[in-house]
Amino acid sequence: MRIAILSDAGTWKNPPIARWAEDLARAGDQVVCLHEAEQIPDGDVLFILGFCQIVPQDMLKRNKNNIVVHESALPKGRGWSPMTWQVLEGATEIPLTLFEAAAKVDAGKIYLRGRVSLAGDELLPEIRATVAAEMIRLCREFIASYPEILKHGVDQEGEATYYPKRNPEHSRLDPKRSIEEQFDLLRIVDNRAYPALLAIRGATYVVKIERSGSEICPPVQQSASVPSPSSLPGGQRGQYVADL
Repeated sequence: MRIAILSDAGTWKNPPIARWAEDLARAGDQVVCLHEAEQIPDGDVLFILGFCQIVPQDMLKRNKNNIVVHESALPKGRGWSPMTWQVLEGATEIPLTLFEAAAKVDAGKIYLRGRVSLAGDELLPEIRATVAAEMIRLCREFIASYPEILKHGVDQEGEATYYPKRNPEHSRLDPKRSIEEQFDLLRIVDNRAYPALLAIRGATYVVKIERSGSEICPPVQQSASVPSPSSLPGGQRGQYVADL
């Protein structure tokens, strides 16, 4: 099968995409990964994963099917950053929808649905890893069932809702609210690209959060007033370090 995978050059989805592409190649498929819509080759299936631009219709015609995976239960949650917005809404599950790209954004025929569960303490890297794994699982299932799966596609039903594009202001903390109230915001900020911002006492600060004990963050110094990780429910799972 001739398969192309289109993604943004800087998307967090690229590492799992690359591993999946290697698996496809080992299985005998012709696979190409690309980051520019103009480079889309003629083929059987184009996967559009983590690509934030609209692909023109004439380029979609180069493949028999053009498949997108979106992190919401379409038609609910069309638009930008659905995973982030749902975490902010307090969601304990992130649904994923695998569907056919259409002229109208996020509106095509649905072939598969999936979901991931959230415990409520995961930070962005963990949420992304879990969601990416489910995204690849859906893509694998689609390929394994192709082309028979095309007969089982269904039109989207129900009222569509839309998420707006996020900007740095959406990552701004309110100094008058508690950390508990704003923890979901801290969970989904990107420490490098879109960190949390805190304006207080006439200055603006960048607030970064990492799980205590992780490879990228040194452990918290223990004292008599701080319980050890082993004494906490779940060990280190509930410990975090905020770097202001």
